[in-house]
Amino acid sequence: MSDVEPLAKRLRTPHAAGAAGILAALLLGGAMVLVRLAIPERPLDLAAYLAQTSSREALRVALVLLPYGAIFFLWFTGALRDFIGIREDRFFATVFLGSSLLYVALLLVFGATGRAYMDTIDAMKDTGRQGDFHHYGRYLTISILTEYAPRMAAVFTLITTTIAARLGLFSRWLIVFGYVVGAVLLLVGRTITWSELLFHVWVLVVGCFLLTVHRRRSTSA
Repeated sequence: MSDVEPLAKRLRTPHAAGAAGILAALLLGGAMVLVRLAIPERPLDLAAYLAQTSSREALRVALVLLPYGAIFFLWFTGALRDFIGIREDRFFATVFLGSSLLYVALLLVFGATGRAYMDTIDAMKDTGRQGDFHHYGRYLTISILTEYAPRMAAVFTLITTTIAARLGLFSRWLIVFGYVVGAVLLLVGRTITWSELLFHVWVLVVGCFLLTVHRRRSTSA
């Protein structure tokens, strides 16, 4: 019985990590797309922004999806760490966990900033001073989205890929893909528009890979 339970646990962990990764990638990726559509990186006139009801609604939907995506990403991190198990190196484990927590923290700061941006613009609509805050709020939200959060995502991608490579958990193509994504997020940043979505593509691919591993192990067991 004692041998069966650890085996069942090992089989469940990749499944949990894979499912959480897919959900996190879809929710966070969808939120980022909506934010990009609602708050373009190029300067947008306040009157034009206020006239586009669809943009504000897209941002509201993104802010609803964001915390749930962050929760599933934490679940993905925890399940992935459990999958690695006692084989993890303390140094890599510290950077792995720290980068994931910082990434989630930046996502939540981004969500709070986006909500404050919308609420402030709405609250100032009768004062004629919306323009004083509009560009500051827009640049702040875009900076968090394209500069700071992707850097932490890059560290998480690189350290996860390194751990997986050292322990033989990922296929070679997935290791190469992880290093490429991490390097782009770390070095390129906002110079390539929409590049922050690469992280969510990577999480989705890792989630699908872990589900495939779980299915193969379940079949062989």
